[in-house]
Amino acid sequence: MRGGKRSMIKLKFSKIYSFACGKTTFQRDHSRIGGHGHSRVVVCNEADRFEGGVLSYVDNSVRSTKYTVATFLPKSLFEQFRRVANFYFLVAGILAFTKLTPYTAVSAILPLSIIIGATMVKEGIEDWRRKKQDIEVNNRRVILHKGDGVFEYTEWKNLKVGNIVKIMKDEFFPADLLLLSSSYEDAVCYVETMNLDGETNLKLKQGLEATSSLHEDFKFPDFRAVIKCEDPNANLYSFVGSMEFGEQKYPLSAQQLLLRDSKLRNTDYVFGAVIFTGHDTKVIQNSTDPPSKRSKIEKKMDKIIYFLFCVLFLIAFVGSILFGISTKRDLDNGLMKRWYLRPDSSTIFFDPKRAAAAAIFHSLTALMLYNFFIPISLYFSIEIVKVLQSIFINRDIHMYYEEADKPARARTSNLNEELGQVDTILSDKTGTLTCNSMEFIKCSVAGVAYGRGVTEVEQASGRSNGSPILHEHINRLESKSNEIRDSPDRKEPIKGFNFTDERIMNGNWVNEPHADVIQKFFRLLAICHTAIPEVDEETGNVSYEAESPDEAAFVIASREVGFKFYKRTQTCLSMYELDPVSGNEVERTYKLLNVLEFNSSRKRMSVIVKDEGGIIFLLCKGADSVMFERLAENGRRFEEKTLEHVREYADAGLRTLILAYRELDEEEYKQFDDKFSEVKNSVAADRETLIEEVSDKMERNLILLGATAVEDKLQNGVPDCIDKLAQAKIKVWVLTGDKMETAINIGFSCCLLRQGMKQIIIHLEIPEIQALEKVGDKRAIAKASRESVHHQISEGAQLLSASRGACQQTFALIIDGKSLTYALEDNMKNMFLELASHCASVICCRSSPKQKALVTRLVKSGTGKTTLAIGDGANDVGMLQEADVGIGISGVEGMQAVMSSDIAIAQFRYLERLLLVHGHWCYRRMSSMICYFFYKNITFGFTLFLYEVYASFSGQPAYNDWFLSLYSVFFSSLPVIALGVLDQDVSARYCLKVS
Repeated sequence: MRGGKRSMIKLKFSKIYSFACGKTTFQRDHSRIGGHGHSRVVVCNEADRFEGGVLSYVDNSVRSTKYTVATFLPKSLFEQFRRVANFYFLVAGILAFTKLTPYTAVSAILPLSIIIGATMVKEGIEDWRRKKQDIEVNNRRVILHKGDGVFEYTEWKNLKVGNIVKIMKDEFFPADLLLLSSSYEDAVCYVETMNLDGETNLKLKQGLEATSSLHEDFKFPDFRAVIKCEDPNANLYSFVGSMEFGEQKYPLSAQQLLLRDSKLRNTDYVFGAVIFTGHDTKVIQNSTDPPSKRSKIEKKMDKIIYFLFCVLFLIAFVGSILFGISTKRDLDNGLMKRWYLRPDSSTIFFDPKRAAAAAIFHSLTALMLYNFFIPISLYFSIEIVKVLQSIFINRDIHMYYEEADKPARARTSNLNEELGQVDTILSDKTGTLTCNSMEFIKCSVAGVAYGRGVTEVEQASGRSNGSPILHEHINRLESKSNEIRDSPDRKEPIKGFNFTDERIMNGNWVNEPHADVIQKFFRLLAICHTAIPEVDEETGNVSYEAESPDEAAFVIASREVGFKFYKRTQTCLSMYELDPVSGNEVERTYKLLNVLEFNSSRKRMSVIVKDEGGIIFLLCKGADSVMFERLAENGRRFEEKTLEHVREYADAGLRTLILAYRELDEEEYKQFDDKFSEVKNSVAADRETLIEEVSDKMERNLILLGATAVEDKLQNGVPDCIDKLAQAKIKVWVLTGDKMETAINIGFSCCLLRQGMKQIIIHLEIPEIQALEKVGDKRAIAKASRESVHHQISEGAQLLSASRGACQQTFALIIDGKSLTYALEDNMKNMFLELASHCASVICCRSSPKQKALVTRLVKSGTGKTTLAIGDGANDVGMLQEADVGIGISGVEGMQAVMSSDIAIAQFRYLERLLLVHGHWCYRRMSSMICYFFYKNITFGFTLFLYEVYASFSGQPAYNDWFLSLYSVFFSSLPVIALGVLDQDVSARYCLKVS
């Protein structure tokens, strides 16, 4: 009991859940333990033992910096001298210590030292900021077992492999842990992996039954176990190992592994053993070293400098030839033409008898003299301008997110001008386009549509179509919704609930024609879930911890309508609901018999309950693709109307579920329960398949109640931002870990997909592949999958070619993760890129972090154009680092993406101003500034050349040494810097208006 809340914790969820909490056996991969790639040995609770020292695993500290104290000087010098101009001035500075120099050595070396030193200081300051963020992460606190059952707080960086730690609710896991036990009796816990795979729905993890009793601090002094498992790798979704405990050997799987940077939810605490630390953890294995990025302008500038070098060498060559000729003629019949050079007693540099050698040496002198063609302070001035531009970006009030007090932050200033050249944006979905908030907004019950809310898709559609009838309809709905919202009876906004309809709210549903169906509809929402209620003992308010935002929205909706679920025990659900006969709120308890949970293949969830009258009900909710086919003949009364409403909701960008039920007799349920218990407790390899078959037989002959419509709430301004970027000819690709249906819905919500747009869908959910998967021949599956993806890409390309004639129809490409694996192979990736490049929108579903990075690399290298990646989680780090520009969303959860990004913003909508305003300004300013720089230095350099013409190319400077050295560094730098920082060809308003 914490924070004044009471939660139900002593529940054996393994007795309720059917799929997740099964037994694991030694089969398949477990045979590899101890072999190559599976050689890690962990001695639990004895981290300082001798074996640990011999194995010498890495510590738990991590770093995201580009430099260390030891590598800063060599790496930073390499960064500076890989710039060809700096390298040239270094060589010229070395030659300045010889007799060839036309000026003093100090005046040649000092400007270079100032420029290089100042740039290195700037690089060091930027890397120190990253270092401070690393220090903050490494110094986070965790409860560690010190010995003798004593647990004390320590920093994350102090953890070692084999340590036992205690993680409290809503804390992040500091390393990859083996789950030993939890506050639940059967060692289950809920884990949020948003920072890993971007998904907000919770994952159920369960420890071994052998260690489930270790749920108190005092039980750990004598705990000893040896874990043998796979070596560190980047696979987030698999884990193979075994644990020797109490003279028994137990198999381990990913079900027992808690990954670093995932978060403990809905569980008061867990105990875990540290398996992988620091850079061995799976999330860090998925990341790469921070790349050294350079903008395209800077790379092009190098080419211009190469050209100027050619001009410089040409002038020096011509001058040396003319000097050699003049030198050879200095002594003509004993007469000294250039008497002031004293050719009669000269050194080799002016000896008429060795004119060829004098010309060669003079060419080196000329290279140093004319080096003002190459602006020594160009790079440093650019660095100053970029830093000042970054300050303007950081201080832009229009990119300040007041709610979270987060301004935009340019973490590196090297890429400001790249923002104005972006051709393709590759975006994550969850937490980037959306704000991880599902809202119950509409529903269809008994063939009647309820809900006055207007979705973001409807609003965007009304604006873009310009249809007066549609516009008037939306305005009417908005007006009605606002009236209800502004009425005195209207409560404060409720998270997850955006439903307004006077026919349903405040108990008015009892007056509806089908009140009995409405009652069953919301009762189903209040019962068919796995949410855990938390009651605030001071106020009596009930909040819910659910596996997914959708489920939380359903339970909240039923509560607001009058079906208040408030208590869960091992076998019962209790709620307060409005009795339509008496008009009073009554308490009802339902005995929970079975939970048939949701998964991606079933696409539905069911519970079997017994009410107070002893009647057994099966309550089911699921996707329309599987639910309508399961309806009984007498259960299709509202099918036609419900289907119509579901299509309308889909057009409005809403996520829909169908609700249905059936009544069971005692004998029927007993037969099911016996069979269900038998397969649930089996240890066969096809256990899950058997469970699904038994469940499938029961989930038939259902009676339709209606449909729910939930809005996956986008961040404010996302549709408008994407629309504006599209007008600016910037392509947007969405790379998400979500399933295809969810991604498509979000595509419509954010205007990435539009009505009338032809969808090219590439997937492997086809009968031929599924049949092969049942057989289990991996080689045949891979071959058939590869051929299928190749065929689908070819068909898509043909469809695009056919449409280029008469009708200019727009296309959207949607591809799933399995297909993407084959599409990114060397012999197919160019075909895939060609198809995707000609589509208006691209959505990649079920993408792994590595696939996101590979897609980004393919687009960047294949198109040769500037790519920008934007994301908010650790699963996006590879993508951000691979892109030309990486943008991190500084969201509510986690900072991994921000720490690896080039620029951080708080909301996706700020991307519009960042690219179209700051990108435009920075690109134009930098281009003008560089042209200005070259112009003034070339002009200055030619004055020296003209002087040399009249000085017979003697190599004497026309100006004072220090004036020459400081011309670019100080005397002419301020006007150029002012141009690079302050110049505006148009205002911000016009940038956004005409981009």
